[in-house]
Amino acid sequence: MEDLVNKYIRFDWAMKRLLRDKANFGVLEGFLTTLLNEEIKINKLLESESNQEDEFDKQNRVDLLAENDKGELFLVEVQNNSEYAYFQRMLFGTSKLVTEYINRGKGYGFIRKIYSVNIVYFNLGNGTDVVYHGKTEFRGIHNGELLNLSPFQKQKFNVDSVSDLYPEYYILKVNDFNKWSKVPLEQWIYFLNTGNIPADATAPGLSEAREKLQLVRMSKAELNAYYHHLDNVVILRDNIVTARGEGRLEGRAEGINIGTEQTKTDIARQMKSDGMSVSTIMKYTGLTEEEIGKL
Repeated sequence: MEDLVNKYIRFDWAMKRLLRDKANFGVLEGFLTTLLNEEIKINKLLESESNQEDEFDKQNRVDLLAENDKGELFLVEVQNNSEYAYFQRMLFGTSKLVTEYINRGKGYGFIRKIYSVNIVYFNLGNGTDVVYHGKTEFRGIHNGELLNLSPFQKQKFNVDSVSDLYPEYYILKVNDFNKWSKVPLEQWIYFLNTGNIPADATAPGLSEAREKLQLVRMSKAELNAYYHHLDNVVILRDNIVTARGEGRLEGRAEGINIGTEQTKTDIARQMKSDGMSVSTIMKYTGLTEEEIGKL
C-alpha cells in the first residue's frame, strides 16, 4: 500500500462523507471562521443538493448546507469544472434557500441570512484575485449616498446595514494558489488546492483537518471509493477542457491546446499530491513518467 502518512483527503470528498459528522464540524467551522473573520459555530446540517439536475452535475460538484447558532445559513459548494453560467447558479442556489427556509405564513422579516461560499477549481470570470466577496448595497444615483436602515429596523432585525439582510457571496478561485503563507485564509486556500497541511499551519480548522482528514485513517474500501472519485474528477476536468473549454467556445483552437497542456500539468500535480500512483497519473493525463517526476 502507498505511503499515506501526511496525505489528506480532498475537501470536496470530505464534504460528501466526513464533514457531515458532528464530530468533524470543527474543520468546517474553522474554514468559515477564517473566511468570514468571525467565530462561526455550526448548529446542524440541513438538506442540501436540491438543485443538482443530473448525474454529471452530482459528480461535477458537491455542496453542503449548514446552520450556525444564530440561524444563519451557509451554502458551501465545490465546483470542479468550468461552467460559464456559474454566477447564475450561485444566484439560483441562494434564491431557493430564501424561499425554502421560511415557514409558510411568516412575514418577510423572518427571511434567513444566507452566505454562499463557492470553492471553484476553474478560472471563473475575468479577475486576478484569489478570493472575491459580493454583497448587496443601495446607493443614490445622484449623490452616491449609501441607503441605511432606520434605527427601528436595526433594532428589529438586529443588524447594522441593509447588506446584512441580503445573501452574501464568497468565491475562492483556488486552482492556481500554490504558495504557503502565514495568512490564515491563504493557508486554507493552499490546502484546498494542494491537499497539503504544513506543520506550521495556524489557521482555524487546519489542525482538525490534519487529524480528521488523513488518508491513513480510511479503510481499504473507503480508499478505493476515494480514488474512484479522484479518477472521476480527472476525467471530468479533461472533458471540460476538450469539449467545453472557453477557447473552443470562442473558436480559439490554439487556446484549447495551450489550456489542455497546462490543465494536464495541474491535474497531474494534484493527483501526485493526493498520493495516486504514477501509472494512474500517466493514464489520465498523458504525461510521461519523467514529466511527472519533475512535478
